Amino acid sequence: MKISVLDRSTISPNGDISFSELEKLGDVRIFPMTSPDDTVKNISDAEIVLCNKVLITRDIIDKCPNIKYIGLFATGFNNVDIEYAAQKGITVCNAGSYSTDAVAQQVFACILDRYSRIRDYDTAVRNGEWIKSPTFSYFPFPTAELSGRTLSIVGYGSIGHKVAWIGRAFGMNIIISTRTVPESCPYELADIFRAAEKADILTFHCPLTEQTRGIVNSELLNRMKPSAMLINTSRGGVVNENDLADALNNNKISAAYLDVLDKEPMSPDTSLRYAKNCIITPHTAWAAYETRKRLAEIVFENVRAWLDGSPQNKVN
Repeated sequence: MKISVLDRSTISPNGDISFSELEKLGDVRIFPMTSPDDTVKNISDAEIVLCNKVLITRDIIDKCPNIKYIGLFATGFNNVDIEYAAQKGITVCNAGSYSTDAVAQQVFACILDRYSRIRDYDTAVRNGEWIKSPTFSYFPFPTAELSGRTLSIVGYGSIGHKVAWIGRAFGMNIIISTRTVPESCPYELADIFRAAEKADILTFHCPLTEQTRGIVNSELLNRMKPSAMLINTSRGGVVNENDLADALNNNKISAAYLDVLDKEPMSPDTSLRYAKNCIITPHTAWAAYETRKRLAEIVFENVRAWLDGSPQNKVN
């Protein structure tokens, strides 16, 4: 089997993730990155295509008739025309639940950054403010405990579960808003507007669909407490960026922590770039070494399972 890996640099920019297990499964060609103009050329006569963000459209599929399998180095699959792939008999498999621990960890890094003000106090100390303090303890920046705060979680997949579990360990009140109501849930369930109204922290862990695109908009933000913070580590398109920038700049909510944006890499024109109390990380929540290694293992095992006639993690 001929295998093309189209964008290795998105999961291993410095070569720290081994592809040796994949090389046991076929004739592997690895490309650091693939531009839209090079996609057809790089797929060429490949029967197996592995990618992260490269677009595999109807046109690409038509121009590459040898494709039998598309494997994604991601949970999301909106870069692949999965319906047309199914029509052509092409199996598409993703890598679910590989990033649960890492993303949940980043969510609480954001929460603790806001509630404990570590960056602010480190800056103050480096600027000599503690040296000048008349008292032994210098605390001009208000901090707060998480215990008793309300954490509203939109989406109750593996990451939502983990975030809720950690939040409960901190003594937080947990509210879950999810499209598919779970049969057994130990937490309060609410629709998204009620969850937003009650939230001290509103965090998103839902896929990007027609229903969730732009769900963080002025209508939702206007229902939040002025003291509340918003976190998005799901997909950038969940947020209407202009509405969020307006809410931040007009103190409708206190802060937003975003690991994803609608356009990635970040557009210099995004309205959130200089928005007040908007902290942006460059889509790194999933990028811990252990997480990327696990991702590669899942993707390679998906290929092996498909070759054995028992495909797993199919999305079409």
